[in-house]
Amino acid sequence: MSKLSGKVAIVTGASKGIGAGIARALAAEGAAVVVNYASSQAGADAVVSAIVGAGGNAVAVRGDVSRGDEARGLVDAAVSAFGRLDILVNNSGVYEFAPIEEVTEEHFHRQFNVNVLGTLLVTQAAVGHIGAGGSIINIGSVVSRITPPNSVVYNGTKGAVDAVTGTLARELGPRQIRVNAINPGLVETEGTRSANVVGSEMEQAIIAQTPLGRVGRVGDIGSIAVFLASDDAGWVTGETLIASGGLR
Repeated sequence: MSKLSGKVAIVTGASKGIGAGIARALAAEGAAVVVNYASSQAGADAVVSAIVGAGGNAVAVRGDVSRGDEARGLVDAAVSAFGRLDILVNNSGVYEFAPIEEVTEEHFHRQFNVNVLGTLLVTQAAVGHIGAGGSIINIGSVVSRITPPNSVVYNGTKGAVDAVTGTLARELGPRQIRVNAINPGLVETEGTRSANVVGSEMEQAIIAQTPLGRVGRVGDIGSIAVFLASDDAGWVTGETLIASGGLR
């Protein structure tokens, strides 16, 4: 039997990149998946089509996770479509790099609203439906450890996700809901390609500091999410799992 048969998962920000990879990985192990998107319906529909084409079950649901009403609507849509909720992957995230002299209020709020407030709002909406044995997985970043320059706000959001993960693990543990984080290093995605990171001197510098000698692939993160969502990780909570090929 597949590891996640009978389970229902929401993956936020799943129209592309790491989120899409996680959605496909969860579905491949038997979970019914809600593929959330904020703007790219075509991308989300493509992920759903790939899952259904492989014999899985998925629906696309629009929702801006940084808005309370839309976060609640996303969770309600999942329960309406599949009757329950067992797994939440808080993957939605945005990034924008700037030196401290160029940080603005808009720069700050855009990133904190999606990366931190969005994580809190969707979790708040979900915990009323996730029962004992449920799993919440937050997608952080290795930047909270290596703190590279010119990314102080983004790094701050991911440090906050680390703190949120530990706090919620303690708060929800008595309800037998596990909360963990995956903190990837640089992963090759549509986003990192379009930002010209892949193939750049920055990528080569990161590879040079990475013991396993390459950047990540979305499948590297998807398999870890399957583990944390499954009963194999039934005794794991409050952990921040760095998935960076040894970069830290």
